[in-house]
Amino acid sequence: MNMRLAVMATIVASIPLSAQSAAEHIALGDKEHAAGKALEALKHYAAAVVADSKNGEALWRASREAVDVGEFDDARRDSLYKVGESYGRQAVAALPNSALAHFALAKAIGRHALTLGTRERVKFASEVRKEALESIRLDSINPGALHIMGMWHANIMRLSGVSRFLAKNLLGGKTFGEANWNDAAVALEKASALEPDRIIHALDLAAVYRDRGDKVRAREHYQRALSLTATDYNDPHYQKLAAKEMAEIK
Repeated sequence: MNMRLAVMATIVASIPLSAQSAAEHIALGDKEHAAGKALEALKHYAAAVVADSKNGEALWRASREAVDVGEFDDARRDSLYKVGESYGRQAVAALPNSALAHFALAKAIGRHALTLGTRERVKFASEVRKEALESIRLDSINPGALHIMGMWHANIMRLSGVSRFLAKNLLGGKTFGEANWNDAAVALEKASALEPDRIIHALDLAAVYRDRGDKVRAREHYQRALSLTATDYNDPHYQKLAAKEMAEIK
């Protein structure tokens, strides 16, 4: 059994057997998600998929939670990202007109891509952009998809000039030439305005201003990230990063 299947087998095996329907497991998962308990939420969403393998609502939620659980889990990160990507692809197949399904897939692919080398990252970055833009087309005020587009611009701009040149001219990353810091900031500002209490928006926006050399705005958004109440699963990690990065700004 490969690592991805082993991770999912462990998650599914931990779910108590019951006669609950997919809808009931989704409702329980939503309750755990709202409480910032991503692993518990993932178990319920996975159970919902077991109950109904074509349930797009369960699939995109399971994708989102798998990625969140994996982000700071060094031992299982790659496997959980692949699990999230698998759920995301199934969600898009089940709900092709769902902005949230396309967002979940873009997020899963994007997180996975950040663990890869430049050549592989280029291949996946084009798909991240495609899925995020489709999510925005379906819902122009989807903060998650706007955040992903902001990070698409930022992560490409963070590549060395040589890497961007190779990506654009030799590796098929034609759209890399469109990446710029201004669009990164604009997209993240929009996401932050739509969800002003989300710590991840403030953290990533601060990092964009830091990398642009705007120390005043960087400190402002790092401070905002630190002042917000932690509600999401990874918020304590994000706030530690915010404190560390703000301390490093000279």
